[in-house]
Amino acid sequence: MARKQAQNRNRTRETRPPAFIAWNVTERGEKSYWTRIGAAWEHKDSKGLSIQLEMVPMNGRLVLRTPDTEPEAETGGEGA
Repeated sequence: MARKQAQNRNRTRETRPPAFIAWNVTERGEKSYWTRIGAAWEHKDSKGLSIQLEMVPMNGRLVLRTPDTEPEAETGGEGA
C-alpha cells in the first residue's frame, strides 16, 4: 500500500509545474555557467520542498530559481 501511495504522489508531482528550477552554477574565471539539473515542488502544506535532480553537481553551487526567471548566465552573462 505504501508503494502505491508513493507512486500516486510522484504522478501528482510530475503533472504540476515546479515551484523552482534547480541549476548548477560553476565559476570559470570571471564567467558563470548555469546548467539546469532538476526541479523542486512545494509540499501541499508549504512547509518544504521535494527536489528531483537529473544529475548531481560535483562542483559549483546549487541554485533554486522560480521557473519564470531564466538566469542571464545561461547565455554567458553573470547570474544572481
